[in-house]
This record gives sequence, structure tokens and C-alpha cells, in this order.
Amino acid sequence: MKVLLTGSNGLLGQKLVQVLRADPAFDLLATSRGGDRSAQPLGPGYRTLDITDAKAVDTIFDAFAPDVVIHTAAMTNVDACELDPVACTLQNVTATENLLRAAERHDSHFIFLSTDFIFDGQAGPYKEDDVPAPLSTYGHSKLDGEKLVQAAGLRKWAIARTIIVYGHAAGLSRGNAVSWAKGALEKGEVMRVVDDQYRMPTLAEDLADGCIRIAKQGATGIYHLSGPDGMTILELVQRVATFFGLDPRHVQAVKSDSLGQPAKRPPVTGFILDKARRELGYAPRTFEQGLAVLQEQWSTNI
Repeated sequence: MKVLLTGSNGLLGQKLVQVLRADPAFDLLATSRGGDRSAQPLGPGYRTLDITDAKAVDTIFDAFAPDVVIHTAAMTNVDACELDPVACTLQNVTATENLLRAAERHDSHFIFLSTDFIFDGQAGPYKEDDVPAPLSTYGHSKLDGEKLVQAAGLRKWAIARTIIVYGHAAGLSRGNAVSWAKGALEKGEVMRVVDDQYRMPTLAEDLADGCIRIAKQGATGIYHLSGPDGMTILELVQRVATFFGLDPRHVQAVKSDSLGQPAKRPPVTGFILDKARRELGYAPRTFEQGLAVLQEQWSTNI
């Protein structure tokens, strides 16, 4: 199975690379901006690609003719999207459109990564068929991407929505909620953490597994792929402190509106995972099990 991966330098992308390159059932072509950041270079299995360039996308597709496309690349900084909606639309909507047109020509199974931020957070946790109502430019852009996927002339497509992906990988340009929390706790920094946003954080390895299950099974439709444990962001930080034996005395509970962030966040999201468990065999680890995975990786510098 020939798999074209976008965003391979990101956290999810690197986890997908680790599994796909080691599985003889797959022939992987990883793509991202800039050079290959894989711990073990992919060589000819990596190509630099600007997915906002339709001609460049067509060239890659015509040379590789993928059976499956896993589209993880996106502008995901919620506040940056709010401040620069043009760039957000280019990266999250126009680029997706470029990939979809190429995928149509090659009859590729298209797997699109989306987010809990397509919901307004008034009625979470959410099922796959709940009605979206995004609050932010980022949420709107990902919902627009979903609509493009569903409206394209694809024989097979899937949308994998997720929530707060955390994990460890080499050469990442951005941290994540868990690495930020652990680092700040270790330094004893004063942390102002919201207690009015509820999420279900997702271990990157589990999300990668869900995406690969969709690819292997030729699954279609929308799937919710998150961790199984719901918590506020404050509780997330407290659970990180407890697990790693760190002092949470400098953690201050605050409300979202006190932070002055440009983008509005949905208060209560979370996902109902029954469909993914039933149809894909998706079995995400608990939050503490995920932290144990990170602890092992950090201790061995994997």
C-alpha cells in the first residue's frame, strides 16, 4: 500500500513515519516543509513539499501515485490563525483542496486530520454526527477542510478528529501541553492555567495507530480519535505534577477570559469513542499510561 504522508515533521507525522516505515505492508513517501527531521533519515522516502503549491502537489502525486493519503499538515496555532486568517485559510483550506484534486485523479483513499475545535463546546463530549459550530478562525478552517473532503469526488475518504495531541519526538518546532506543563513545573514557574476548558488529551502514538487502522481497513466516514480520559487543563497540569512527583504550588487556576487570547476556545469538548472502538479496534491508553510512555522516551532520549 503506497502511502503519501503530509506534515511528516510534526509530532503525529513523526509517529506515523516510525510505524509506516517499519511495516512491510506500506511503501511510504513522507513530505513536509524543509528538510527531513526523522531520527533516522528517510532518504528517497522523503520529499520536501509545499502543499499550497498545486503544481508541486500534482508533481509528487503523479510520480508516486499513492493508494492512501494521510493529510496531517496544518496551521494549528489557534491564536496565530485568528491573527492571520489569510495564512490560516491558505494552509488549512487551499492546501487541502490541492491535495484533494490530486487524490481524485489517483483514486487515493484520503484521510484528513481534524479537531474538536469545530464544535462550540456547549454540549461535549461529542459524537461523530453532532452538529459543528466553530468559534475560531482555526475551527472554521478545519470545518471547511472537512466539507471539501466530503464534497470531493472521492471513492474513499475519512476524517479523523482529535484533541490536544501530546508526545515526544526529535526536532519539533513546537511543544505540546504535557511537555510545557512538565517543563514549567520543573522550573517552579508561576503557571496561570484555565480550569474552565475540558478536553480529552491524546497520546500521539494512539492517534497514529487510529490513522493506520483507517488506512489498513479502508475505513470511510468520520472517526473521533482522542484519549479516553476527560479533564480540565488545570487537572491535566495537576496530573502531570502528580505523575512526575513535581510541586504544583505555583499553579494558579484562572478563567479563560482572563488570558486575553485572540481566539475563543470551546469550553467543554471531549469525544465519544464508541464508533472508533467498535469499527477500528481503536484502544487508546489512559492519560497516566500515556505519561508512562513519555517518561520512558525521555529517559532513553528516544
